[in-house]
Amino acid sequence: MTTRNSLRANDPAAAAPPAGTIPDPVPAASAPPSWAWRRAALLLSIAAQLITIAALEGADPLAVTWAALLLAIAPAPLAAVVAFAPAPIARLAAVLDAAVLVAGILGGILHTGLFFVPALAAMAVAGVKLWREQP
Repeated sequence: MTTRNSLRANDPAAAAPPAGTIPDPVPAASAPPSWAWRRAALLLSIAAQLITIAALEGADPLAVTWAALLLAIAPAPLAAVVAFAPAPIARLAAVLDAAVLVAGILGGILHTGLFFVPALAAMAVAGVKLWREQP
């Protein structure tokens, strides 16, 4: 015994839309508005952190201060949490990452701290957008 739905599934004319009509587009999966900024903050943090590590290990190394160590260790992992964690955790990590970036920039302003200013700007925008996504 066949059902009406199984007959329609096997009929090519029933599966095709009528001539002259445009089928409904498939809705694209949308990312949250903060996703692009979170990703940008992650990439900028990784780049600046690699510059700081290279400066610490270079031929004329930086002095190993709290600011240099903070910038060499913390920004990229915190930015990764902001980029990939659920929103409630990402909000907290965004605030922590912004605090780490500000402290590191102020402590290392004469050396590699300024490389983190674009990462701080992207993280600030991502943080604001994350807080606006709150239900």
